[in-house]
Amino acid sequence: MRLSGRVIHAFAPRTIVLNKPAGYTCTRSDKHAERTIFDLLPSDTGHLFHVGRLDKDSEGLLLLTNDGILAQDLMHPSKGVDKEYEVILDKTFTDRDAASLRRGTWIEGSVARIESVRNLAPNKIQIILHQGIKRQIRVMLGQLGFKVKRLTRVRLGPLTLRGIKPGSYRDLRKEDLEILQKALKAPKPKKEKPAFLRKPRAKTLSAIKGPLFTAMPSSSKVSKSTRSPNSAKSLTSPRSERSLATRPDSKDRPPAKPSRKAKTSSSQTRDRI
Repeated sequence: MRLSGRVIHAFAPRTIVLNKPAGYTCTRSDKHAERTIFDLLPSDTGHLFHVGRLDKDSEGLLLLTNDGILAQDLMHPSKGVDKEYEVILDKTFTDRDAASLRRGTWIEGSVARIESVRNLAPNKIQIILHQGIKRQIRVMLGQLGFKVKRLTRVRLGPLTLRGIKPGSYRDLRKEDLEILQKALKAPKPKKEKPAFLRKPRAKTLSAIKGPLFTAMPSSSKVSKSTRSPNSAKSLTSPRSERSLATRPDSKDRPPAKPSRKAKTSSSQTRDRI
């Protein structure tokens, strides 16, 4: 096949499973990397790219393919593909540590969470992820005060490392790809938000015991019979009664004195006349 005068080679779809040893970097070429995963593979795999990655110190199952749609489906968290890891720690992992790990955390502005964790030994645990945040397991355990001594990916969906020695690989057969596609299409359970992202629920009025406040009766609804006989008297105090009694009638009041402004205006009127 030619495109703009250049020969383009079309490769048949191919997917392989590599058992990556520690000390190899997931890259095609890097001047800072002493050894890459392609040093373990033959030259006819140069057109493949790795699905996700394992850091240099991690080991285990790594998928390489030239099928972009398959790679995207495997790595997207919404597809719910299990990525199972076995982790050896520097000290004992307790149930309290497991609860803290399940709670989730933040890593570089993203919500990091695990699907499950269980003890395999006092200092060895199994973790299942659906995400693929950089160095996620090491960072989450580091926030709890643990140091990872060994990290191995042992499963990706239905694929395992059975029969593949460290540094070796095998091509996926047609039945392997069919099982993988079936796992991708399986319905996924709805996930809840991590505990630290959930907002506390506000109590409804029905959930609160007792009245919030006492309702006051409206004055218009109070009947005359319910009014106190002394209510009319209570409206005027003895002091106000005295002030009303001593206040002169409007006829007996002396005329108000004209203001200074009024005097000035009248004098000006006389001068004009």
